[in-house]
Formats: sequence, structure tokens, C-alpha cells
Amino acid sequence: MAAIKDVAAEAGVSAATVSRVLNDHPSVSPESRARVLAAVAALGYRPNAVARSLRTDETRTLGLVISDVLNPYFTSLARAVEEEARALGYSVIIGNADERPELQDHHVRTLLDRRIDGLLLSPADRGAKLILDAVRAATPVVFVDRWIPGVDVPVVRADGRAAVRELVAHLLALGHRRPAIIAGPAATTTGSERVDAFRAALGEHGVALPEAYIGQGDFQAESGRRAAERFLDLPRPPDAVFAADNLMALGALDAFRARGLRVPEDIALAAFDDIPWFVHTDPPITAVAQPTDELGRAAVRALVERIAGREPPSVTLPARLVVRSSCGAGRPPGRVGAPRGHADPPPGRTEPGSRQPESPEPGSPAPVPSSERNPSARSRRSDP
Repeated sequence: MAAIKDVAAEAGVSAATVSRVLNDHPSVSPESRARVLAAVAALGYRPNAVARSLRTDETRTLGLVISDVLNPYFTSLARAVEEEARALGYSVIIGNADERPELQDHHVRTLLDRRIDGLLLSPADRGAKLILDAVRAATPVVFVDRWIPGVDVPVVRADGRAAVRELVAHLLALGHRRPAIIAGPAATTTGSERVDAFRAALGEHGVALPEAYIGQGDFQAESGRRAAERFLDLPRPPDAVFAADNLMALGALDAFRARGLRVPEDIALAAFDDIPWFVHTDPPITAVAQPTDELGRAAVRALVERIAGREPPSVTLPARLVVRSSCGAGRPPGRVGAPRGHADPPPGRTEPGSRQPESPEPGSPAPVPSSERNPSARSRRSDP
């Protein structure tokens, strides 16, 4: 492999002149620059990035620690980060935390040891000491998607509250009366934030969210399946389930199918974090879509600003609701699975001549007739 002295000999200049050309120093004459570049091309010389970083204290490398590389949302985010970084002259080293705080710490430690210029993080928990230490040591850090409350670094994220409010209105307009949510880990900001947004949106319509209708997940498919099974085993199961990420939604869909339930005829399903192949599921899944590409690019730009010693502001972009058919869009309002023309009255109202049902115990769903207690045994109906 050619060395810098070989380039100097080929070009007929000193090694110092070669170094100045490679570092784009303005003191080199156009003729010398041309000879050096021709020698570099002829010899196939590649500068030693490690040696250069020791001289300049820069590696032109960014670290990215994502929560789960198997989650299509984070895969898309990583791609956007890599593309924007490359456009700005940086390389990216990616670490997959797999939703495990101890693995996250391993990646953060490894990246810092490699003297990266800056770090992008989607924290797996709120109290990661190693991340806090890195911030205190003045390592340029930007949080993307998730953040650690109280840590003074820029956060690049999407705000899904308006989209969740729109989803709740969509569910209620379709006649769903017992919506439930599969939440992400409470230790993450997105885990708690999406439950709060769902509960608040239901409250605007006078609909409560009983604790029995909050399933605990971990942003992975198996936890979505387990939470959905627990919902189906309730005396009065929900008629709609909102999964707080795409993988948990797919796990819930598996659970429904295992019980012989149809979506949306027997139970509705929606997800946070839209992914391209939701249009190919049966049925296509209604989802809250985050602007993944814009988030990744904005996060890189903010981090480069931090590396340059500036203080960029946090960035919040709006999410949007993508309506498909998994909640019953296109069907008249009514109880899920009921024949057309047999709609439930809106929450808080009764049909003429009917008796107001008794209120359920606080925090628990209301009782139902025995014919509706087990949705997996419910006979399949078709619209006339």
C-alpha cells in the first residue's frame, strides 16, 4: 500500500506539501496540487483516517444507537441518518440496543472509545448513567425519537398527540365503544406519552380508559400478542385495540387470528408507527405515521451543529393518521361484528325506550350478556 512519502516522490514534492494538499490547505500552488492529486490517483493512495484523527482530533464519524434494528421504524430512521451524514461528509457507526439498557451502555461505551465526533441516541430507558456522563463530559449528543427528561440536549422527535386524537375520533365514529391500548415500556418517554395521549383523547369524548384496557408491552411483537390475549380473556373484551408501535400491532393481529377473530368485523386494530407493508396485511392497518426520513435528517443536522460548538434548538415534527380498513372504515357505525343496521348508541346516550345500563365498577369494564362474554366463541356474521 502506498504511503505519503511515495506520493511525494511520485509528484516531486515534499511530504509536507502532500499533507497540505490532502488537508486542502490554501498555501499550495495550483501546479503542485495538480501533481499531488495525479500521484494520489496513480498510486491509489488512501489517507490513514486514524492517523489524521490523532492530528486533528476529528474522526468525521458519528455514532447512532437505536432501540431495535428489527423494528422497521428504526431501520428507516437509521437509513435516513446514514444518508444525511454521508452528504455532510460523515460516516456512521450503528449500535442496536435491542430495547436492553445494558446493551445500550455497551454500544455507547464502545462508540466513545472509538472517539466518534458526536452521538445520536434513542434511549432505552430514562436513567442511563453512561449517557448522562457523556453529556456532562461535553460529548456532542442529540436525542432522536426518545429522550431523557431533564437532560439539556436537543431532542428531535414527532408529536403524535393530534394524530392519536384523530384516531380516537375515527374509532368512535365507527361505533367502537371499548377501545384498549397496548403500551410500550413506561421507562421510555414514548411508552408513557402514547398512553397519556390516548387516555386524554378518549376523555375529550367522555370515554374512560380502565386499567384493564391498558396492556403492557415492550415494543416487540411477542408482548403485543400476550397483551392482546389478556384483553380477549376479559369478561368484557375491548372492541378496538391501539398498539403503541408496529411490532406490537402485528403480535396482536396474530393473537386475534389464533382465536378465530376477524379484523375489523370482530375487533378493530390500529398502530403507532406506520410501515410500508401495513398496506399489504389483511386487512391493511390504520396507523399513526411519523415523518421518519425528516426526523433522521434533522437529527444529523442538529448533531453537526453541536459538533461545531453551536446550540441548535430541539425539533418537533407532526405525525399524521393514515386511515385504512382495519378499524372498519367503510362500514356503518355499530358494534363490531354486528349486522348492518344494529348500531350501538353513542357513549352516554341510550336509544328511545331503552334502559340506561348500570355503570361499571371504577377501573373495570361493564358487564355484558353471556352471549358476548367470549369473543373467540362468537359466531361469525356477514353483512346482508
